[in-house]
Amino acid sequence: MDKETKVVYVLLTDTGTLFTKIIKWFTNAPYNHVSIVFDEELNEIYSFGRKDPRNPLIVGFIRQDVYLGTYRYFYNTRCLLLKVEVSSAEYIRFRSVIQNFNNNKDIYSYNFLGIVGVAINCPINQRNKYFCSQFVAEVFEKSGLSLWNLPSTLVTPNDFLMNPYFKLVYEGRLYDYPLLDKEFLSITSMDQILERGVTY
Repeated sequence: MDKETKVVYVLLTDTGTLFTKIIKWFTNAPYNHVSIVFDEELNEIYSFGRKDPRNPLIVGFIRQDVYLGTYRYFYNTRCLLLKVEVSSAEYIRFRSVIQNFNNNKDIYSYNFLGIVGVAINCPINQRNKYFCSQFVAEVFEKSGLSLWNLPSTLVTPNDFLMNPYFKLVYEGRLYDYPLLDKEFLSITSMDQILERGVTY
């Protein structure tokens, strides 16, 4: 990789929840959630999803935590990690777009109607509301990379999988990903995590 280039990652996941099974019934695609990632170790992940891992209705802009977030409740989550090389200028724009979302995170919520729009191929754009693939597609677009001839409100997680612009890094069970902290993952219950002083 040229020293002037950076890497941005995209993480596709399937937790197997009822909601994701419903989405898969419509899409017939292997993955139904997508996040943008800034490091190969999966320490910095952003998307639109559950703010409370135990409540699928409280949804918005989130920084996901592989170790203590929603995925800990779905230990057999499958994933596919993709990467793309970007210029330094594009990478700075990616960071700026994410920082803007983070600075205003309390105004954002989930574009549930947008999911319906995808199902009927009719883009539904609501102010300050996003679903996961709409969000990631818009981050790419605002950073100077328009990867589809589609509005972001019609982009699905499967569109990332099928786009030749991305290169495969890993596919398999999320918690088998080799760069995760295996010692931490050996703590399997929330009680054990809390006993070790980790706040959830």
